[in-house]
Amino acid sequence: MLKNFWYAVEFADRVTRRPGRVVCLGQEFVLYRTASGAPVCLSNLCVHRGAALSMGTVSGDVIACPYHGWQYDPQGACVNIPANGPGRTIPRKARVDSYPTIERYGLVWAFLGDLPEDERPPIPVIPEFDDPTFRHVRYEMEIDANYERAFENVVDAAHTPFVHGTAFGNPDKPEIPDFRIRQTDWSAEADFELSTPPPKGTWGLLWKRRPTPEYLSVTNAWYLPNIVKLHVRLPIGDLLLYDFNIPLSEDRTLIKILGFRNFFTGAWADGNTRKRIEKILLQDRPVVESQRPELLPYDLSEELHVRSDGLQVAYRRRRLELVKRGWWVGGDDIITGETPRRSATIIASPARRENPELAGAWVHKARTGGTAQ
Repeated sequence: MLKNFWYAVEFADRVTRRPGRVVCLGQEFVLYRTASGAPVCLSNLCVHRGAALSMGTVSGDVIACPYHGWQYDPQGACVNIPANGPGRTIPRKARVDSYPTIERYGLVWAFLGDLPEDERPPIPVIPEFDDPTFRHVRYEMEIDANYERAFENVVDAAHTPFVHGTAFGNPDKPEIPDFRIRQTDWSAEADFELSTPPPKGTWGLLWKRRPTPEYLSVTNAWYLPNIVKLHVRLPIGDLLLYDFNIPLSEDRTLIKILGFRNFFTGAWADGNTRKRIEKILLQDRPVVESQRPELLPYDLSEELHVRSDGLQVAYRRRRLELVKRGWWVGGDDIITGETPRRSATIIASPARRENPELAGAWVHKARTGGTAQ
């Protein structure tokens, strides 16, 4: 799991004045909105006795722990300890990590890492969200698999004829022509020509009125740390799926999807679009959940790769560079679990690096400076 990136952790309309719990990178966070509506993301662990802040209440801009009422401001500093008598000061260590947030594309994003603002990788651009010719729906599903297995699955064009042969693959013509990868430090994409049978149902009725092409043009792309795009150019218009593969833990993933289409743009077609997205995920899920080893190997030679695996290989090479840079969450971590006496993952927030005078003022320790947590 990679830190030092912006993660889309929740749909924006679900973040309200009532605290909500989310999980990413094996760590629990609490989300809420201030009185002005700004989203806040804090570590969910009260430093006093480890109670979940997401079970507490929000008043003004501060959140109160449900256990002993300790109150934290949006920067994570404790501003009130109700049990303290008059004149007693609040300990310097009474603080939790606060993570930068941005609201974009109908999602709340949190920066999970300690990099200064000018060093943070960008949030990917999703131009269709603000394009009035596109209508979008959203969908989500949890799967029992590592997020990188789910991530790589979407950019794997060669699996389409076999896993999705009843939806949009053509097992009679599974060949993947040569393609060129366009890559940046934070993304990669490629165009493919796929042979696919005409769709059935509502979309198929309109398709029959158009010339049926022998091949469809498809673009697959990945955006670090966990987003993949599938762009299918149908005879009736464009269909784009952006998958946000949120790592709940090393072996469980929450997939949030934004699906865009510039055909059948009425609300009446939203349900049908969601059903098609669900069908694709349900076809992928058992295969991805069955993959072994469950986690991607670090060494490229531990799995066999062919030309059609180009996007996955590009990801693994870039990932290895970031692991060597110290952006990997793992190793000595003990991920939060149900087993008694297990510890929580703690991702260092920017405040730990920005305020060196507070270096020792943290109850929940985390390694900073680009090392794995």
